[in-house]
Amino acid sequence: GSGDNNLAPLDVQTPNTFDTAYFKNLINQKGLLHSDQILYNNGGSTDSLVKTYSGSANTFNSDFAKAMIKMGDNKPLTGSNGEIRLNCRRPN
Repeated sequence: GSGDNNLAPLDVQTPNTFDTAYFKNLINQKGLLHSDQILYNNGGSTDSLVKTYSGSANTFNSDFAKAMIKMGDNKPLTGSNGEIRLNCRRPN
């Protein structure tokens, strides 16, 4: 359908590279989405993490890998214990 190829990079500095520019952009008040920019808002609870990741690719990559493993360890509900929604906004 229409719109399938409408993509917008969340990091306009290095859109095709997995790096820490996203966090540097937040510090420079250049987050693309409001929901991203509020991760760094001069005194918020996630400001220190944004600063850490913007300055340390090793820390970001390590934490990202740990988070992906943790997400992969989630056990989905199956059978009658869960459902795959046809529309994510409401139960079937």
